[in-house]
Amino acid sequence: MDTNRIFNYYRHAFGKLNRDTKNGGAPHKPVLLLSVLHEYAMGRITTNQVMITPELTRTFSNYWNALVTTGHNKLFALPFYHLSNEKGGWWRLHPMPGCEVWVQNGGSMRSFVNLSAAVAYAELDVNLTALLIQPNTRQELRQQLLDSYFLGQAVPFVADDSASYVKKLESEIVNENQAEYQATMQELRVEAETPMAQKAEPEKYAIEVYNRGTVFRREILKLYHDTCCISGLHVAATFSITMVDACHIKPFALGFDNTLTNGIALCPNLHRAFDRGLLTVDANYRVVFSSAFTENANSSFQLRQLEGVELMLPAQHRPSLEAFAWHRQQVFHS
Repeated sequence: MDTNRIFNYYRHAFGKLNRDTKNGGAPHKPVLLLSVLHEYAMGRITTNQVMITPELTRTFSNYWNALVTTGHNKLFALPFYHLSNEKGGWWRLHPMPGCEVWVQNGGSMRSFVNLSAAVAYAELDVNLTALLIQPNTRQELRQQLLDSYFLGQAVPFVADDSASYVKKLESEIVNENQAEYQATMQELRVEAETPMAQKAEPEKYAIEVYNRGTVFRREILKLYHDTCCISGLHVAATFSITMVDACHIKPFALGFDNTLTNGIALCPNLHRAFDRGLLTVDANYRVVFSSAFTENANSSFQLRQLEGVELMLPAQHRPSLEAFAWHRQQVFHS
């Protein structure tokens, strides 16, 4: 296919985005696309899959603060969803398993909480991806966005502080104790609930919770070397894949605790069993199964064969025995 023709098509598409024209025109889609281009430039996006990451949400916030001078609210969920309605279908949303119908309901995707729960990633057309990977065509598309939606504005330098932002979250998750971390989250919540904050950044707290959850998952899997601490399951591949989940012992919603001692690494079936109270962990870090369920006796994959197994734990940040005691009392079906 003619490369120049493809480039001209996307340059036109970027310059004619479908957006609300009130109040000078909604800046959300252009800012998100500028942020995606930035992530390609930094090497944090390398394929045609655009994930909702702490780095991308931070970059979006930085570009918004640098470029948007109108009274629009800073909203990430709206453009991430509505870019899928652009002519040509070059931004396609891939739902999480079981969320297909939910994603089709555009009204529900106005919330960042719903979007991040229902959407796995946005898939870009492969021809567009090739343009974004190349520095020269990526820069020309960036300039098209700036000329089309921010013409006449002095384009300020947009600092790339995503790495330091994520490092800060990592430090709090790794180094703060439970009380300190809970105090941090409470401060963020109070700030987000003030009237001025709600008007300026109504998604701020939801994004902060999501980003911290994402970093928690990264740090738990790193701590446990992508290995289930009960079964020992570990899968390595030549492409990006994980077969292990980061599991909160006490749900984040109850204690606002993303510290490492409130987490373990489990394969998905054991994670589900743990969350539903079919298994727990005793005071000696050994697995205990509930008597309230039965299994296929002929299966070689019975869960109960792991009864009494001692957890494979890291040398540091061992999971909280207090949290496991809470799980035995409040979740486990004895």
